[in-house]
Amino acid sequence: MNNINIPQAESKSADLIQENIEQLKQIFPEVIKEGRVDFNALNDLLGNYVDTPEERFYLNWAGKANARREAQKRSTGTLRPCPEDSVDWDKTENLYIEGDNLEVLKLLQKSYHNKIKMIYIDPPYNTGNDFVYKDNYSDNMKNYLEQTGQDKKLSTNTESEGRYHSNWLNMMYPRIKLARNLLTDDGVIFISIDEHEVTNLRKICDEIFGENNFFMNVIIRANSRGQTYKQISKTHEYLLIITKSDETELYELEKNSDNSDLNLFDNVGRFNIRELRNRNPKFGKHNRPGLFYPIYIDTSIVDKDGFSPISLKKTKEFNFEVVPLNSEGRESCWRWGKSKCELNISANTLDSNLVAKSKNTGGYNIYEKYRKTTYKPKSIWDETGFLTETGTIQVKQLDFNNEFDFPKPVDLIKQCLSLSTIGEDIILDFFSGSATTAHAVMQLNAEDGGNRKYICVQLPEPTPEDSEARKSGYNTIPEIAKERIRRAGKKIVKEQEDKVRKEGGLFAEERKKLDIGFKVFKLDSSNINAWDNDPNNLDVSLHNSLFNIKTDRSEDDLLYEILIKYGIELTEKINRNTIAGKTVYEMGAGSLIVCLADNLTTDVAEGIGKLYKEVKPKLDGVKDTCRVVFKDSGFNGSDEVKTNTMLILKQHGILNVASV
Repeated sequence: MNNINIPQAESKSADLIQENIEQLKQIFPEVIKEGRVDFNALNDLLGNYVDTPEERFYLNWAGKANARREAQKRSTGTLRPCPEDSVDWDKTENLYIEGDNLEVLKLLQKSYHNKIKMIYIDPPYNTGNDFVYKDNYSDNMKNYLEQTGQDKKLSTNTESEGRYHSNWLNMMYPRIKLARNLLTDDGVIFISIDEHEVTNLRKICDEIFGENNFFMNVIIRANSRGQTYKQISKTHEYLLIITKSDETELYELEKNSDNSDLNLFDNVGRFNIRELRNRNPKFGKHNRPGLFYPIYIDTSIVDKDGFSPISLKKTKEFNFEVVPLNSEGRESCWRWGKSKCELNISANTLDSNLVAKSKNTGGYNIYEKYRKTTYKPKSIWDETGFLTETGTIQVKQLDFNNEFDFPKPVDLIKQCLSLSTIGEDIILDFFSGSATTAHAVMQLNAEDGGNRKYICVQLPEPTPEDSEARKSGYNTIPEIAKERIRRAGKKIVKEQEDKVRKEGGLFAEERKKLDIGFKVFKLDSSNINAWDNDPNNLDVSLHNSLFNIKTDRSEDDLLYEILIKYGIELTEKINRNTIAGKTVYEMGAGSLIVCLADNLTTDVAEGIGKLYKEVKPKLDGVKDTCRVVFKDSGFNGSDEVKTNTMLILKQHGILNVASV
């Protein structure tokens, strides 16, 4: 019998370079020759207008080319599940990942590509005391495992090193580049920063996202007293807002429940007024002729608030004509066209959304009754809830005692979330720190009934030995952060219970909707032994080729590596089935079926085929996409079982079979 080899399952993260080439091939097929890009041909198609480096406006620094390449490199690492560290592992849809965010972002490329609605990050500000992770472009995973040992210290980035800004830019560039891939087409990224790197950060974001996608640089009042040791007492930080598409629109914010600015009443409800005339001096009859027309007023009727009814038609009653003129008597225009006005006019001023009111100087203004309960935020956020000291108070309310250094306030992240997310959107924070983002997501979900999910990523940076955190028993930042999420979740649930108890009603159904759990994963090297070309390690390499799964790894470790490499979300429900005495995992309505058992038989293949037919959805003319993965050593070297397994699965319509 001929030997048969089952293809090896994916062992690396997404190949971004090949994906880019494929996209380019779809647009310009003639520039791809033998799998490579013919840049001369591409330049010809684009007009061949090439500036010299001296003439081009761009940001450059030492190491930029390597930083760009690093974003394209594939990761061979994996994320190992830690149910014992998690909360509500089987049901939660939130993730907390410990590891170098560069490698984690690479591993998330397949599973979360184009799925993250909002990203918030609070990266190191590069003050000279902040930690800046120095990537090792030759072997990032090895570098990560070495530097995060408990006996290692992570270095800071000081100006005396000579490449102060370059080190920071080399860290940030590939991470933001990879983060952009994860955003939805209407996704938004919010980045907190101060004056040390705000200019450079804006430039690399312009390069990665495009200048037209810069949305706003918001000023945050972060310190009420200011830094009094400086000649100018600094009280603010910055919040860069960048969208993936220039067509993205942010949501408006809800006003306080009292809506105190809506201080007038009619039959419809509360309202305020604003002029119908367009006050923009750029617009007028000369360039908006369709918005210049007369409106007629019945001046004999004046209601309790001084309003009179209007009409677009001149009659005996509606005989006072008003056209849009500015304060200088020049022709302006209305904000609404005739058809929209017609829909909002009623003869009864208590029902109409458009009314007239006399001016003190004579004549009349036309007003819209403004009923909105939402508003657009301004570019300066100076509310007390955004102060850093508020963030410190909030963690102390969770019974912490100075374990956190300058945590971001919950209200700041909540405002970012309110502007950019609703429903079941996914939020990512890959400089998670004190886990304020996780806290804010849970808090906002509790307030508006949403079901947002978060992914927090944090390097397991050791806490300083003389810090309050270390004295309290927290050896790393993730240890404190996870405890903060646990306590915050419990506090939010209790507040909701107290509120419902006070107002009456049952809380049981509400509690099911609020997800305060999180799944913990930790970055590590692959579960699969790699071939070592060193002749001095030949014995080890031969052993690993026969027993390729690392001995200290569990079946769950290997299962989740398969999910990551095949692009399945880490919160996907995993259904466990027993077939012929072996455990078989099924996910995504049969899109992925995995069996990692030893001593496989053809009965397992037959059972998998039947299982797939039971769970697969009805696909109208769509090709089946089921993938089945086995452990290669599970066949015990039997080519007969392997061959028959492939044939049986093919008979059931399963053609995509791989092994690890």
